[in-house]
Amino acid sequence: MRVYKTNHGILIENDNQYYLSTKDWDLFIADDDIYDNTLDLISTLQPISDSESLLTAGVLPPVGRQEIWASGVTYYSSREARIEESKDAGGGDFYDRVYHAERPELFFKSTPERAVGHKQDVRIRKDSKWNVPEPELTLVISPNAKIIGYTIGNDMSSRDIEGENPLYLPQAKSYDGAAAVGPCIWLSKEPISLESKIGITIIRNGKIVFEGETEVGRIKRKLTDLVQYLYKEMSFPYGSLLMTGTGVVPPDSFTLEHGDQINITIDAIGTLSNTVA
Repeated sequence: MRVYKTNHGILIENDNQYYLSTKDWDLFIADDDIYDNTLDLISTLQPISDSESLLTAGVLPPVGRQEIWASGVTYYSSREARIEESKDAGGGDFYDRVYHAERPELFFKSTPERAVGHKQDVRIRKDSKWNVPEPELTLVISPNAKIIGYTIGNDMSSRDIEGENPLYLPQAKSYDGAAAVGPCIWLSKEPISLESKIGITIIRNGKIVFEGETEVGRIKRKLTDLVQYLYKEMSFPYGSLLMTGTGVVPPDSFTLEHGDQINITIDAIGTLSNTVA
């Protein structure tokens, strides 16, 4: 079951398409029983026929007033990349430690206002020369710390800034257009399958310049453990989104360029597409 946020309200797609009667996204996300309640709501609605044109017209990021957070070094490939980029600064050991530590790395990624959605532009920093996208399964979490859905996240990162000094991580990760989420929220009664594929393709001038794939199950940490630590000493009255880390990292020789198209696909959820402005 996929729920899209559009200029025309909230749209749900599950073989048939429907308008949802609620327009309060924050209230919608706050529901711990969102799956069952949405099924009940569908039973009272009539299918619509113009959903494709509405989706083509524009899909908004699936956020209201939810903060967007992120997890770091949750996949072995990410650990290796972080160690390599920061070794000259003497910070590589920190990433190895956090990979093996009980406490995960969690950091603030974006306010809703700075985030972009499907088919909107992401940005690279003007003061950075080494930039990459990071494809990530993203959890949609209720105020009560319950995972109520899943979406796709693009954690845009300035690797040279983070590599210069790990303390520069907020500048490498958080800026206007650095977080893309969407295209929808996938609602499921059961947790997402650990065999779900996470794939990324980057197209430049009509040609694929990078592609890679991993599986959700290659993550070192339990998704519920990440949520537990995020909510341990913080409250989220409107819920939150949490990017869970990347298992696909382009080679050190690669950097994004203006005009690149980034397509991130996760089984069951769909594809998030963005262009580098």
